[in-house]
Amino acid sequence: MPSKSDKELILMPGGANANGGAPESEEFLPALDDMTPREIVAELDKYIVGQNAAKRAVAVALRNRVRRQKLPPEIAEDILPKNILMIGPTGVGKTEIARRLARLAGCPFVKVEASKYTEVGYVGRDVESMVRDLVEMSIDMVREEKLDEVAERAEQAAEERVLDVLLPPAPPAAPGNTESDAAAQREQNQRTREKLRAQLREGKLDQRMVDIEVREKMMPSFEVISNQGVEEMDVNFKEMLSGMFGQQKKKRKMSVADAFEYLIQEEESKLLDMDQVTRTAVERAEQMGIIFIDEIDKVAGRESGHGPDVSREGVQRDILPIIEGTTVNTRYGMIRTDHILFVAAGAFHVTKPSDLIPELQGRLPIRVELQSLKEEDFVRILTEPKNALIKQYIALLETEGIKLNITEDAVQAIAKFATTVNEQTENIGARRLHTIMEKVLDELSFEAPDLKKKAVKIDAAYVNKQLADIVKNQDLSRYIL
Repeated sequence: MPSKSDKELILMPGGANANGGAPESEEFLPALDDMTPREIVAELDKYIVGQNAAKRAVAVALRNRVRRQKLPPEIAEDILPKNILMIGPTGVGKTEIARRLARLAGCPFVKVEASKYTEVGYVGRDVESMVRDLVEMSIDMVREEKLDEVAERAEQAAEERVLDVLLPPAPPAAPGNTESDAAAQREQNQRTREKLRAQLREGKLDQRMVDIEVREKMMPSFEVISNQGVEEMDVNFKEMLSGMFGQQKKKRKMSVADAFEYLIQEEESKLLDMDQVTRTAVERAEQMGIIFIDEIDKVAGRESGHGPDVSREGVQRDILPIIEGTTVNTRYGMIRTDHILFVAAGAFHVTKPSDLIPELQGRLPIRVELQSLKEEDFVRILTEPKNALIKQYIALLETEGIKLNITEDAVQAIAKFATTVNEQTENIGARRLHTIMEKVLDELSFEAPDLKKKAVKIDAAYVNKQLADIVKNQDLSRYIL
């Protein structure tokens, strides 16, 4: 049975990369304490093309957090993070910069859309839920770290329990047996147990069926329909009902492989001190949390006395105390937001940053403008980042035995088409590359398993053949590209 990895990574889960592609594979990163702002920017450069002003701003903000941790507590308490407002069109890397920053620092990170919140008194999510989401993310992160620490002990304990099921303890010795007979029996059992242990580790017993006692909750499962109800009450109904009804054990037949995994999880739960996890996670969320508020421009606007503007300004006024520093009630206790770093972002096509209420503008002192992407930027995005789109497609098709060669002129053609479509229709930045790459490689991706010729070359002529007619027809390109 293979062992779990016990590597400790300074990473956290994240989503797709708007300025390059999907998340990269896990890897070791330098300790944040050792990274200068220049090194932080260099790390961001591996995944995000251009936008140096934004990278510098977040690198300084992150470095200031390290500096603050080295100060005496009485001084550190008064040094608040300098929140950031990113201004720029969609698809230029705003979200990805914030997400990569959080991964780099090992910080709890949540991304929220300002447009999903409503003023208190309206139906919808209240703004305090972003802090609750951050705490939940922090709990998950710390729990995973603690599970890594106890993984080896949990695996050993689970292995012994599986062996107990495969080889039940020997019955008591018969009255007439001597001590030497009993010793010989124990030795025989131990040899058998070690043989089973070797077979278990080699996976030879994985398909054998065994009966395992599993815990079942004696309560009906249900889902909370309201986003708000349970958030506003410091009660976890599922946990409360579980405690009231208790649990019962029930024997279930499963394979040795499944039983081993189940028992590992059970042993990990026993070894995990959730009170300590909660304390650590709450402190990390308060001191190192990052909240990325996207679409802040959608709630920009001053009160006109009626209509949606009233609600938009209300959302800003509800967000303001959270950014200023307040306490939010969560199921894990009161959470202070004073030292959470807030990064707000918006395209500001229709509105301007000055349309935000003055108090909120003052709480976002660092402003950086991200530039629209040009054709040469698209070429770099396709080829340079560690998780560049072209590298991803080459790796995907390699699983089918296809050796894909995308030539330089093909890359130039794809970048040119992306620029043209962005100019003719909506400018969605680097996200356009995902759509165009899918269209270019659609036929190859479909036929790949059946192809006899395993070396495939994509050149500019092939790209033009796949895209030219669609781009010429602007009405069609609006729906396809």
